[in-house]
Amino acid sequence: MQLIIPTNYKSHLSLKETERAIKMIKDFFESNLAAELKLRRVTAPLFVQKGTGINDDLNGVERPVSFPVKDMDGITAEIVHSLAKWKRMMLADYEISNGYGLYTDMNALRPDEELDNLHSIYVDQWDWEKIVSAEQRNLDYLKDIVRRIYSVMKRTEFVVYENHPEIVPELPEEIAFIHTEELERLYPALTPKEREDKVAQQYGAVFIIGIGSNLASGKPHDGRAPDYDDWSTDTVSGYKGLNGDIIVWNDVLDRAFELSSMGVRVDREAMLRQLKIQDKEDRKTLLFHKRLLAGEFPESIGGGIGQSRLCMYFLRKAHIGEVQASLWPGQMVDHCRKSGIILM
Repeated sequence: MQLIIPTNYKSHLSLKETERAIKMIKDFFESNLAAELKLRRVTAPLFVQKGTGINDDLNGVERPVSFPVKDMDGITAEIVHSLAKWKRMMLADYEISNGYGLYTDMNALRPDEELDNLHSIYVDQWDWEKIVSAEQRNLDYLKDIVRRIYSVMKRTEFVVYENHPEIVPELPEEIAFIHTEELERLYPALTPKEREDKVAQQYGAVFIIGIGSNLASGKPHDGRAPDYDDWSTDTVSGYKGLNGDIIVWNDVLDRAFELSSMGVRVDREAMLRQLKIQDKEDRKTLLFHKRLLAGEFPESIGGGIGQSRLCMYFLRKAHIGEVQASLWPGQMVDHCRKSGIILM
């Protein structure tokens, strides 16, 4: 059981206060994100048809929850892992105008997650996607979008403080940027997660660029599927990768804390290149991939922002189970309760 118990931990808010604060955070962040990035809310599926290539396969080893649909001749449906590819299809199907985008409340099940303070079977996030021009498929534009999202996080932190003065803001004024190649050069003896701890503690908030492509060590910083983020493109900086994660330093847990994963999406050439790199060229026959290769989708940028993660961070909670209802091992529940961590 991987569990962090902070010394002398005590929640700032009661259970009732926590429930009200969760709604406040979600309502405020959602409306501000939509306004900042010009996003329209759309309704999202909980499940998709297996074999279409629409479901996010994460690192390629996680098993989706699936079930046969009786009235569709036993066709198998899968509970989504995320909506990384579905959103891009909707940009085309909803005929979203250039410069605008969409977002949705994504609810997913990931039964292969290793349950700990940060990871749950149940995943809730704002999945968003925005149309960009071919000229905007660059690192500068990606950084601009990151700064805009970070500004919404800063505003949300202030609203929490206004309503709960005991929760003092901690985010720095600006978010830093660093590439995974630079991180590996700085800390070659550390694991990727240990590198994230180092840089998050140093800057307070950082966007780590270039996740998915192999580094000098021959291994990627972390895994990424080959068919949504563009992680293999050579940018003007000389680095690879037009994607990354927003990481902040979590004082409660004394570790790096990921709030969002995002990136410029693959164009035709990038997807073909990345499918070949990961030896997954057989996917070209799937529905999503055929449509992309046929030029049916607009160029886009998108990502996911963890709803429970945001609430956990802004309310200074020690366990994600304090802000969402899920299932946890009995030993974890008992150990948390004895330490003042009450799981929903």
